[in-house]
Amino acid sequence: AMAGEGGSFRLRCSLLGHGQDVRGLTRGLFPQGGFVSVSRDRTARLWAPDGLNRGFTEMHCMNGHSNFVSCVCIIPPSDLYPRGLIATGGNDHNICIFTVDNTAPLYVLKGHKNTVCSLSSGKFGTLLSGSWDTTAKVWLNDRCMMTLQGHTAAIWAVKILPEQGLMLTGSADKTIKLWKAGRCERTFTGHEDCVRGLAILSEIEFLSCANDASIRRWQISGECLQVYYGHTNYIYSISVFPRCKDFVTTGEDRSLRIWKQGECAQTIRLPAQSIWCCCVLDNGDIVVGASDGIIRVFTESLERTASAEEIQAFENELSQVSIDPKTGDLGDINADDLPGREHLKDPGTRDGQTRLIKDDGKVEAYQWSVSEGRWIKIGDVVGSSGATQQTSGKVLFEGKEYDYVFTIDVNESGPSYKLPYNITDDPWLTAYNFLQKNDLNPMFLDQVAKFIMDNTKGQTLLSTSAQFSDPFTGAGRYVPGSSSGPSTIPAADPFTGSAGRYVPGSASIAAAPVGGVDPYTGMGAYQSASAKAENIYFPKKDAVTFDQANPTQILGKLKELNGTASEEHKLTEDELIILEKLLSVTCNTSAETPTAQQLQTLWRAVNWPEDIVFPALDILRLSVRHPTVNENFCSEKEHVQFIVLLLKFLNPKGKQANQLLALRALCNCFVSHAGQKLMMEQRDEIMTQAIETKSGNNKNIHIALATLTLNYAVCLHKVNNVEGKAQCLSVISTVMEVVQDLEAIFRLLVALGTLISDDINAVQLAKSLGVDSQIKKYVSVSEPAKVKECCRFVLNLL
Repeated sequence: AMAGEGGSFRLRCSLLGHGQDVRGLTRGLFPQGGFVSVSRDRTARLWAPDGLNRGFTEMHCMNGHSNFVSCVCIIPPSDLYPRGLIATGGNDHNICIFTVDNTAPLYVLKGHKNTVCSLSSGKFGTLLSGSWDTTAKVWLNDRCMMTLQGHTAAIWAVKILPEQGLMLTGSADKTIKLWKAGRCERTFTGHEDCVRGLAILSEIEFLSCANDASIRRWQISGECLQVYYGHTNYIYSISVFPRCKDFVTTGEDRSLRIWKQGECAQTIRLPAQSIWCCCVLDNGDIVVGASDGIIRVFTESLERTASAEEIQAFENELSQVSIDPKTGDLGDINADDLPGREHLKDPGTRDGQTRLIKDDGKVEAYQWSVSEGRWIKIGDVVGSSGATQQTSGKVLFEGKEYDYVFTIDVNESGPSYKLPYNITDDPWLTAYNFLQKNDLNPMFLDQVAKFIMDNTKGQTLLSTSAQFSDPFTGAGRYVPGSSSGPSTIPAADPFTGSAGRYVPGSASIAAAPVGGVDPYTGMGAYQSASAKAENIYFPKKDAVTFDQANPTQILGKLKELNGTASEEHKLTEDELIILEKLLSVTCNTSAETPTAQQLQTLWRAVNWPEDIVFPALDILRLSVRHPTVNENFCSEKEHVQFIVLLLKFLNPKGKQANQLLALRALCNCFVSHAGQKLMMEQRDEIMTQAIETKSGNNKNIHIALATLTLNYAVCLHKVNNVEGKAQCLSVISTVMEVVQDLEAIFRLLVALGTLISDDINAVQLAKSLGVDSQIKKYVSVSEPAKVKECCRFVLNLL
C-alpha cells in the first residue's frame, strides 16, 4: 500500500482551524494515525483521522502560550502517562507540557531567555529544547538538567539521537554541534547560512536543511556524505519516511519536495509563500503546514486520495496565486522573452519542472506532473509588490525572524543601518533602541518612528494581538547589544565559559557538616563469596582523602628546589623550619594548631613558579585536612585566591605533578565544613576545569579526578541539587570513556551509585546519558572483586 500507483503523492485533504501560520507539526502517538499542529494563533491542535472519510477531525485546541507557538514534539509514554505527553515551545520563551486529553498545560517549563523554536524528546522522559537565546536545554520531567552552551547565534533545530547521551543542535551560526553527556564533542561546518532543520536517519547518520537552500547528509563521525539541491529558497523543515532513507522537505519557495534514493522525485507547489513545516505519518502520508494557516495532507494511497472535486478546487486555488518574481522561486524572469501558450504542448522532462508563458500580456507559471502527464498552473506572476513584507515574520536579521528588516540611510555619505521590526513592537521604542544601538543622534527619533509607521501601514496582526499585555514581549524583540558573535549569550548569565561549556543552574548550597573521615581503606577487603552480598559501597557518607605522606622526602625536595629558586622566591632557613613544623603538626594527631605565620609561609611557597612548586603543593594537600588550615584557606575571606591558585594548576598543558597534587588538595578540602561549603559553591568552575585533566592518560590523575567526583557525589547525596547531580553524571560519563585504571573506575562507580541512590530523577538522567551501557563491561572484571560487585549494585538501580 505504501507504494501506491505510480508512486506519486496527491492531495488527501485540507484542514482549516488555525487562524494564522502553522509553524510546527508532529505525528501523534494517540490517537493512532493522528498528529499535532501549532500556530502563530497561539494554539496547539490535536487531529485524529476521521473514520468515515479521508479527512481528520480536530479533537482539542490547547492553549497555554501568551505568544506565537513555534514548535511541538511528543514525549513517549511512561508509567505515569501511558498515552505520552505533548510539548510545545513558543515566542513567550516557555515550553508547555500537555496531556492528550486536556486543553490546559499540565506544567510549564521556564528558563529560556528568548523564543523556544525547536523540541525533541528522548528516552526516559528527557526533552531537548533549542532557543534564540543561543542555548539548548535538557529537561527531565519538570526540571532543567543541563544547558548546552557553545553556539554563537540562535539555535533553530535540535534532535536527540537514538544512541544515549548524544544530541544534535543546528544554529543560525551556520554550524551543527554534536553533544555527548552535555559536552560539545564535534562541530559540523558546511552550510552557508542558518541551519533550520535536522532529521535522524540512523544511529550514525542524519540530515540537515538550511537557508542556503541545500540539504546535507552527515555521518556522526563528522563527514558530509552528500549535498542535495532542488529548493530555490530557504528550507524550513525536513522529515524522514518510516523504515527507509527517503525524506521530504518544505521551504520558502512555496513547495513540498519528496526525495527518493537521493533525487527529488516529486515537487508539490502550494498556494502559500512559506511552507513552514512537515511531518510524515506512520502510513507514509505527508502533513504540511503553511503561512496561509491551512494544514494539507498528501498521500500515495488511492483509497485516501481526495475526490476529483477537491483536487480540482486545490488546483484552482493554486492557479490563482500571485507569484512575486523577486522571490527568485522561478529564476530570473524577463517577461518580453517568454513564449506563448503553445509552449505547453511540449511535455516536461522531469517532475516539478516549471515553465513560464505569456498569455494576453499576463505571465503564468506552470509545473509538469509526471504522474498525470500534464502541465498544472501554479499561479500568475505579478510585478514587484512594493515594500510590504509577508506577515509571516520571516526576514532574518542576526539569525532571528522579524516581520520587517528596513535599511536606513542616515546621511548620504555614511553607512546604512539595518532596523529589524515586528508588527507587535512599539515603533517609538524600536526607533529609540535602534538609535541607541548604532550611536545615532537621538534627534532622529521622530523621523525613524514615522518611517516605521509609514512603511508598515495597515500591517497589524489579527485581533488576538490586542491582548498583548506588554509591548516589550513582542516576538523576536530586539535587545540592544545583541550583536552577533559571542556576546549574544545574554548579559545576565554569569556563565560565559568557553565554547560548548556545560552550564547548570547556579543554585548555591550549604552542605551539612561531615563527621569522621574514613580514609577509604579496606573497601576491597570483602569476605567470602558465600556471604550474602551486602552493598557496602554506596551511598558513601564521607569524603575520601589522600593521606599518605613522607614528610622527610617532601622537605628534602623542598630544600633542594629552594636552592634553585630565584632571589624573590627563595625561602630563608627560618621559613623552611616553619614549614617543617607545619607538616609535623598537620601529619601527626598532635594537639597543636598551625599558626598564622606557618600559613603565610605556606602561601608564599605555593606561589612559586610552576616548575618547582610541587613539594609546596604537597604540603598544602596534607595540611588542608587540618580544620584550622581548612577554615583559613576556605573561609569567606581567603577562598577566592585559594581556588584560583588550584584551578591554575589544573591546566592540562601544565606539569602533571601539579595537576595531580591540585586535584588531591581539592579532594582533601572536603574534610571540613568550610571546605565543603566552598567546594559546593565553586562546583561548576572546579568540575569544568578538573575534567580537562582526563586527557593526560595518567592513572594517578585519573584516580584523583574520580575521587573528586566521588566527594561531590557524597555532598550531593545529602542535598538534592538537580543541576549538581546532572553535572556530576555528565563528568562520570565523560571520564569513564577514557579511564583504564580499575581503582579510578571503582571510585567512579561508587560516585555513580551514591548520586543515584534514593533519587528516581537521577536514575532516569543516568539512563538517558547511556551510563548503564557504559559500565556493563565492568561486571566481568575478576580482580579486584570490588569493581564487579559495586558495578552489579549500580546496575540493579539502573
